[in-house]
Amino acid sequence: MRTAPRPSKNSLQVVLLADWQHGGFGLYIHWPFCAAKCPYCDFNSHVSSRIDHAAWREAYLREIARIGSETEGRVLNSVYFGGGTPSLMEPDTVAAILAEIGLYWPRANDIEITLEANPSSVEARRFAGYAEAGVNRVSLGVQSLRDDDLRALGRLHDVAQAKTALSVAKSHFNRVSFDLIYARQHQTFDAWKEELDEALELSADHLSLYQLTIEPGTAFGDRYAVGKLRGLPDDDLGADMYELTQEITSSVGLSAYEVSNYAENGSESRHNLIYWRYGDYAGIGPGAHGRLTLDGQKLATVASTMPSSWLTKQAEGSVESREVISGAEQASEYLMMGLRINDGISLERFEALGGIALQKTKLLDLVNEGLIVVQGDRTRATQRGRMVLNAVIRELMV
Repeated sequence: MRTAPRPSKNSLQVVLLADWQHGGFGLYIHWPFCAAKCPYCDFNSHVSSRIDHAAWREAYLREIARIGSETEGRVLNSVYFGGGTPSLMEPDTVAAILAEIGLYWPRANDIEITLEANPSSVEARRFAGYAEAGVNRVSLGVQSLRDDDLRALGRLHDVAQAKTALSVAKSHFNRVSFDLIYARQHQTFDAWKEELDEALELSADHLSLYQLTIEPGTAFGDRYAVGKLRGLPDDDLGADMYELTQEITSSVGLSAYEVSNYAENGSESRHNLIYWRYGDYAGIGPGAHGRLTLDGQKLATVASTMPSSWLTKQAEGSVESREVISGAEQASEYLMMGLRINDGISLERFEALGGIALQKTKLLDLVNEGLIVVQGDRTRATQRGRMVLNAVIRELMV
């Protein structure tokens, strides 16, 4: 096991100046509006009966110009339109945003431009417009292939609409991903196996398969707190479903390259890999987060959350807060993100960021327990380790 010499303060700054290059550079655009709020969702999304699309388009363009002036010339690896429901955006707005982006950042030859969509808002006309604007990947929030469960999850579409949306997406984009949630209320092991088999027949090159989590502040969270969210699987059943998911996806050539993400070789989400590899990304839009290395310092950026407030503050030029991330905090973030993916983390980079190496005794203990693997400079979690990843991370952070 090889580690780098502990860097001095000056050498650490040099590392930080170029550290974003380890993971690349991406741009996240947050569209905050949805047609309805799902009961499990804790994302920054809002239902509005009226949206001034022209005002939002101009605000995004101004914000791109502001961020672009600070980071101009960096090679842009990805753009991600998230939300909310970005498929409610006008295609002209997407086209204007992508044109403005081209004024500040040269694009990687294989740039990935993703737009999230809900099946209920998919229209062939819109998708044709997005493709013409430059979007080359779509991620659909299918969430379930059972109509009863879609209603329980508060979704506005049914299974037939989801399958139609996938067909429309495939007719316009070479790369299509969709999400499913499992470990849902009253879902059995066999029912999830049957549903997952059906999902794989839909032939997407990427799947995001998430266990249902109950988040505070959501409608499900409120129901759970008073004992009204019944039928959730216990931890053992959830673990069995997770293991089944690994086995079935692997058998059809979808690699579990991250805890909840599965892809054909070469179809991994390049944007999300920037997060997990601890690169730099700019966040634009209400509530958007970012990590930017500027003047030798890594900054955490957070934009105003409420759409009306963000729009007003953007016009005034003060849309986000910024905080310097210490070396130790960077190392912790790198550890938490990097152990989620198959690549794992570089021990040298961890030490360069935080100024201190991971404890060899802790690493050895986790290796002996079958939770991590150490190969040369790299450490990664095993499949068993991923099932208790939070505990593994806590142990290494001690």
